Amino acid sequence: MHGHLELKLQADECAKGHSVMKKVAIRKGRNMSRNVSVNSGSLRFVQNISVGPHLFQADEPSENGGKDAGPEPHDLVLAALGACAGITVQMYADRKQWPLEGVHVVLSYAKVPEADRADSDTKMGMVDGIEMGISFDGDLSEDQQRRMLEIAGKCPIHRLLTSPVPIQTKLLVPSSLPM
Repeated sequence: MHGHLELKLQADECAKGHSVMKKVAIRKGRNMSRNVSVNSGSLRFVQNISVGPHLFQADEPSENGGKDAGPEPHDLVLAALGACAGITVQMYADRKQWPLEGVHVVLSYAKVPEADRADSDTKMGMVDGIEMGISFDGDLSEDQQRRMLEIAGKCPIHRLLTSPVPIQTKLLVPSSLPM
């Protein structure tokens, strides 16, 4: 990731009187994303997710003990990658004034040979990977489609998932937050 990433923690009183921690990611003095808050729900494994004004749930499928009340976390990662690739391609086509009428992205998790990874020179077995297929609607040349496929592979979420991303997990104690 480019630039310095700083996490700021804020306490926000929710309706039940609990203190909810919100992370605000700031890079170069501007917000990278909206506040995201995830809290366990009343049902086993259900997670209530708040992203800015949007509310939704994540859960495990019933075969894993959940209630299937929402997508499971792996599905959310795939959805984020697909949405980002589609949006990035649409923005690129708009700037180029290309006749792109639609983008369709299909994703799945798959086991792939480790040698297929860009950062690996040797074959050491199978690893978790993501398969992404993209199709485009519109009167587009093969060169335009090939270029948009390249651009999809450069979307911010693709870059995030293919680069080392340090994650620092800390215990948050509401009483220790600055007021």
